[in-house]
Amino acid sequence: MTQLSAQEMDIPRRILDNLNLAVLLFDRQLNLTYLNPAAEVLLAASARQVRGVNLKDLLSGEHELVRSCLQTLRSGHPFTEREVSLMLANGRHLTADCTVTPLQEAHQPSELLMELQRVDRQRRILREENLLAQHQASRALVRGLAHEIKNPLGGLRGAAQLLERELHNEALKEYTGIIIGEADRLQNLLNRMLGPNALPHQRNINIHQVIERVRTLTAAEAPPGVRIVRDYDPSIPEFSADPDQLIQALLNIVRNALQAVGQEGQIILRTRTVRQVTLGHQLHKLSIRIDVIDNGPGIAPDMLENIFFPMVTTRADGTGLGLPIAQALVNQHHGLIECSSQPGKTAFTIFLPLETHHEQQ
Repeated sequence: MTQLSAQEMDIPRRILDNLNLAVLLFDRQLNLTYLNPAAEVLLAASARQVRGVNLKDLLSGEHELVRSCLQTLRSGHPFTEREVSLMLANGRHLTADCTVTPLQEAHQPSELLMELQRVDRQRRILREENLLAQHQASRALVRGLAHEIKNPLGGLRGAAQLLERELHNEALKEYTGIIIGEADRLQNLLNRMLGPNALPHQRNINIHQVIERVRTLTAAEAPPGVRIVRDYDPSIPEFSADPDQLIQALLNIVRNALQAVGQEGQIILRTRTVRQVTLGHQLHKLSIRIDVIDNGPGIAPDMLENIFFPMVTTRADGTGLGLPIAQALVNQHHGLIECSSQPGKTAFTIFLPLETHHEQQ
């Protein structure tokens, strides 16, 4: 019988270590005996921390998954469950497809092999792709409409100016003045709907200088009963960006939060770094995450899917242009804005890649 070399014996371990699929091995008492690096990432814990921990202690509370695993040990039959909702002991929530296979020894299952494939990450990538596609489609539509409106609008304004020169009655000139003023107002509205046209003037910046500028501006506008709380990660390195464009994008979001909380409330400005974030079709090794969280009444579910479209607003005096412009400015930095909302907690999250285009190649 041919003996395997040490290198050949190490091949299965190398394969497991490089899988994106989380692989965990449990003994008959459901104590964890092995997990690969993908499982460490999924559990947000090192192998040293969780090896030997029982499955029920890895999960928060008695979970149906534990009962299913015990049944598999008794029956020897594997099972697969789709989109299992898991609450980990550390408070993290995830959704995963789960396959459990009994490993037989002497006709009795001695160990359980568990494979977990996160599906909430795939959902998030799909949602981001849809968000970017919707944003691009709405911008293309607005640009087309603006082009069609601008030409006759310019003609109306020019005709009103010519008419004004011919009029000697000051009372009649008041009407031409109204026409010219309203034409200018519509022109400004169209320009805002089109969003930023200039390319970012990028230089190395500290993201906290940008956020502090926005905090100072909004703190001056905030009622006395509103608290703006800072929760920064000081280890975030400098990166290349246009500070003016990011200030404008963040200002639009924080002002929305300020209006949401009213006379009393709290707004949290939080920064963190996140690894392996997919924005659109590009995987970024390291990105900045900026959260703007308010404890206002929240956004209605039927509005949440449409808030980044132009002219969509919940306020009677709103134009519905602040969020689309913010999204466009962040998109120019290869980033993305997401939103989640429920009564008492609305979070706008900005993702900005830290690496340059050259470093991504």
